[in-house]
Amino acid sequence: MKRIASFDKVSFERFLSDWKDSFGGTDEEIKKIYGNVILPKRATKGSAGYDFFMPSELTLKPGETAKIPTGIRCCMDEGWVLKLYPRSGLGFKYRLQLDNTVGIIDSDYYFSNNEGHIMAKITNDGHSGKNVELNAGTGFMQGIFVEFGITFDDSADEIRNGGFGSTTK
Repeated sequence: MKRIASFDKVSFERFLSDWKDSFGGTDEEIKKIYGNVILPKRATKGSAGYDFFMPSELTLKPGETAKIPTGIRCCMDEGWVLKLYPRSGLGFKYRLQLDNTVGIIDSDYYFSNNEGHIMAKITNDGHSGKNVELNAGTGFMQGIFVEFGITFDDSADEIRNGGFGSTTK
């Protein structure tokens, strides 16, 4: 196995701003949530995916959406990408989905002005009428590292400074 990346937390100031944007709350409440952020990890030696954990409890009724500030950033070697997917069981049981289908975290995202804060927008797309109950510390998303190549005539030389959609601006 190649060791090509590490996870760490964004600063409290970044998390505070992003959490207030998604959910509101007091600085003290958010400080407690931030203190409980768990770095992604694999469940077993054979697991490809690194589980991302809910920083706080959340209930999604059918059709509801939430933007989750994970508190996590990822530093990885150039030539790699972190692909994010919903946890298999949650997708199977509840049709919990990432709104962008697959999240793509590029290696240069870590250096963005938002500290490379990984966000997840999730939707309970179930048709069975079931609420999705996500407790703090529950795995809800998984990330898999994938090596990628570029074309022989590639000439990209721009520098990222932003989050979603920033590479096309």
